Amino acid sequence: MQTSQIHLKSVDNLEQLGSLPSLAPDLIIAFGALNYFESPKLANALGKLVPSSALIGCSTAGEIAVDRVYEGSCIVTAIKFANTRVAAVTTEIAGMTDSYGAGERLGHALDHSNLTGVLLLGTGVAINGSALVAGLESALPEGVSISGGLAADAGAFKQTWTLGPAGNSDKHIVAVGFYGDKVQLSYGTFAGWEPFGPARKVTRCDGNVLYELDGASALEVYKRYLGDYAKDLPGSGLLFPFAMLNSEHEKHGIFRTILAIDENEGSLTLAGDIDPNGYLELMHSSTDKLINGAETAAQTAKKNHTQSPDESLAILVSCIGRKLVMGDRIDEEVEAVADTLGKKTTITGYYSNGEIAGTEFHPECRLHNQTMTITWISEHS
Repeated sequence: MQTSQIHLKSVDNLEQLGSLPSLAPDLIIAFGALNYFESPKLANALGKLVPSSALIGCSTAGEIAVDRVYEGSCIVTAIKFANTRVAAVTTEIAGMTDSYGAGERLGHALDHSNLTGVLLLGTGVAINGSALVAGLESALPEGVSISGGLAADAGAFKQTWTLGPAGNSDKHIVAVGFYGDKVQLSYGTFAGWEPFGPARKVTRCDGNVLYELDGASALEVYKRYLGDYAKDLPGSGLLFPFAMLNSEHEKHGIFRTILAIDENEGSLTLAGDIDPNGYLELMHSSTDKLINGAETAAQTAKKNHTQSPDESLAILVSCIGRKLVMGDRIDEEVEAVADTLGKKTTITGYYSNGEIAGTEFHPECRLHNQTMTITWISEHS
């Protein structure tokens, strides 16, 4: 396995991509600011230079490379595998109610023979990430792992983009399948948030729309907790996610971010499905706790990697809410991951509207918010 990484600083200056054909990459992953996807320049350049490479990418709220976080750039990572086949697929999503169906279509589009794992990138608005993952899982063979994330648009929550076989699009979800018994995939997911107030019973919800907590308007309850932050909703909701608890008040490491509010309905739209029999607990955090959470995610991915690789790739998907909390110290969570995984690991990634992976205690894939999620990829002999 070989990797090469290019850091683009202007969509009008793509000459650096000219070095890609020499690697003859099997897979190209691109994470970048909105302007790299709003026009077809990047997609066209990659399609012309490496037409046989599988292509996947999305817009971000910040780009990750090596041990730093960047703004307004694009990180292009090329991967050449020795004994692993990859294939990219895509489908259009026709709004939030099509989320399950879109995931199902992606799963059916992938060849299932010797399929080991799937990297999934979805649009970051007008989507139910939980339903997307469930639809994809339903169409895949048992035992195939899934990870990835939802695209972002620097916190605007208006229009996000993906990159794949259909080029650049604000209406497509994309996935790459990894094939064969030589590819090694391990995952780590952790948050670092702590409770802020009591858990409240979900008394009315529909999918990912929350109407009532403890019989009262969900929006009014949420606003009371936020105080002065309430005037900046929905954006300020990134600082105060919900932890999901089941009917027995048990936590499973699943968090939900606010995507939208409806003043007339008194409702909150969350990034994924809500347990109608469960409880929600408001959370907050500090920079140090989030950095420690990122390090824990890296330690989990490392522990689950059965062989120490000579060369590897780590894909980091972290939530935009974490970025807002950490501010100028944002690089520190990436540094913590890089130090844990070692110098032989190429690091790429982005800040997202949602993260997709299993957890150490619940390996089945789920949509997460407010976590650092790591997909660590290598090959063994």
